[in-house]
Amino acid sequence: MDRKSFLTKLGAAILAGIPLLSLWSCSDNSEDDMDDMEEEEDADDTDDTDDTDDTDDTDDMDDTDDTDDTDDEPTTSCVDNGTSSTISANHGHSLTVSKEDVAAGVDKTYDITGSGTHSHSVTVSAQDFATLQSNNDVTIQSTASGHTHNVTITCA
Repeated sequence: MDRKSFLTKLGAAILAGIPLLSLWSCSDNSEDDMDDMEEEEDADDTDDTDDTDDTDDTDDMDDTDDTDDTDDEPTTSCVDNGTSSTISANHGHSLTVSKEDVAAGVDKTYDITGSGTHSHSVTVSAQDFATLQSNNDVTIQSTASGHTHNVTITCA
């Protein structure tokens, strides 16, 4: 056998072996391994609970930890900071919902044309504004112009 035919057969064997390896790795043994891993995680969770109970006895440490955690996390507030928006399959559209609009909380229709070559609009309902006032995201579908967009409004 010459070098060229050897390399051709070796390449074919490797290519044929890859699917076989992936089938072999998806055997029933992996489910048993997952069960074992879940049991270990359950055991770890139990240990964590015991540790938490031990630290609850000191009030000073808990108060300090809570204060540090809130300082490190960025605060988002639609009422204080307004919103940011993400538009699915976007091609130039934009939406700005001001903090004043969120605070007013009444139905409002926005034109989201932006730099797009066609227009869409989105109506944010009073219920949507109540959701934003609670600092939760809302997703609204735009009007159709041959297609629609899902617009997600998030607190800034």
